[in-house]
Amino acid sequence: MPDAPGLELIRGEIERERPGAVLATSFDRDQPALIVDSEQILDVLRWLRDTPGQRYSFLSSLHVADYLPAEPRFGIHYELLNRDRVERIRVKAMLADPVGADEPAAGQGASGQSPRTDALARPQDSAPTIPPSDANLPTIDSCVELFPTAEFQEREAFDFFGILFQGHPDLTRILLPDDYVGWPQRRDFPVGGEPVTFTYNEHNYG
Repeated sequence: MPDAPGLELIRGEIERERPGAVLATSFDRDQPALIVDSEQILDVLRWLRDTPGQRYSFLSSLHVADYLPAEPRFGIHYELLNRDRVERIRVKAMLADPVGADEPAAGQGASGQSPRTDALARPQDSAPTIPPSDANLPTIDSCVELFPTAEFQEREAFDFFGILFQGHPDLTRILLPDDYVGWPQRRDFPVGGEPVTFTYNEHNYG
């Protein structure tokens, strides 16, 4: 992976072609990262993939972090790999939470409480998940056109964090039921539910 001076060189080269695309760099725990403008995420990813001498052509991971109460709240992390050099670099785009502090978080009712009391049962006649046109969800461009491996990873990020990826070919839930309410890996998602009773042991071993 590039060292700290090498990371700054990469930043400078990107800035010459895309001024303002890279907001900062980070070299924490020997992990080089470019913090980029979310509006220019595809330009930066394409540059890292296609530029001779870079060729980070494989997206090994796309994941989200919720930094609540910090703002911008959400970090979209792209782990890129140059397989010839076995070299990694991270790209991070920060997204603000469009929902105001006085509005209930996703998955909560008007009172601020979860509309659910257990983690398994779902409303049988509820509408499908919030549609991609909803303006109250953080939004960033999909990178599936650049890295096909992002298709399922972006769906998982949508499923658990409510991040909208514009241009995704099928942005639907991937692990949770279609009628699941809310985004369970957000830090403000209500934690609750009924305790699990392990009746197998109880019935077989007393």
